[in-house]
Amino acid sequence: MSSASKIAIVTGAGSGVGRAAALALLGGGYCVVLAGRRKEPLEAVVQESGAGDRALAVPTDVANPDSVRDLFDAAVAAFGRVDVVFNNAGVNAPGIPLEDLTVDQWRNVVDINLTGAFLCIQQAFRVMKAQTPMGGRIINNGSISAHTPRPNSIAYTATKHGVMGLTKTASLDGRKYDIAVGQIDIGNAATEMAQRMATGVIQANGEIAVEPLMDVNVVGQSVLYMASLPPEANVMFHTVMATKMPFAGRG
Repeated sequence: MSSASKIAIVTGAGSGVGRAAALALLGGGYCVVLAGRRKEPLEAVVQESGAGDRALAVPTDVANPDSVRDLFDAAVAAFGRVDVVFNNAGVNAPGIPLEDLTVDQWRNVVDINLTGAFLCIQQAFRVMKAQTPMGGRIINNGSISAHTPRPNSIAYTATKHGVMGLTKTASLDGRKYDIAVGQIDIGNAATEMAQRMATGVIQANGEIAVEPLMDVNVVGQSVLYMASLPPEANVMFHTVMATKMPFAGRG
């Protein structure tokens, strides 16, 4: 199937990485269902894209199983199938010592970053294994925190390690359904969430340092590349990061 006939779902599509990925996929000819908690930012991206009927905004709470099912049902109702899912929706907790983190703050990050990703994978499997031709591709937003933590990031880092487990297990379980599952690990893309890097963030040795950022549209193009691979190929883990950020050798 050409990209012009493929259907993608992007969660967290109203801003940041999700917005960049949705615009890249639309620019590549995909039909895209944009999901997020707030309707207005989603519709703003749809308008910005100029993609017309190829873009559909569906307000969604990824932590709610019924909302996620409704998202996938809306995609199938509008476009007939789902070929690509970019599991991108995510939040962080305050950068405070772990002993000061509240249970509610912990649960909010787990519910959205980890349970939300699981629910979207589950619904993707439901749809992809039943459609003709069978199969599709799931891309999970991991983060380089799936490999190496920052100080005071226990909730975010734990969920991103969990996302890696989702990626590996779903990749295995998806084989029989022709579902390819991969993960993109992003470091210091210039989004609202990462803007604090430009003013200085705590390092492993306790110092505060400014870190380089990269254009978030580079991430969008990376997602488009992963999505556009032929069915027999899969990028299981793809790291894209600001070249000079302190990741290799961190600590």
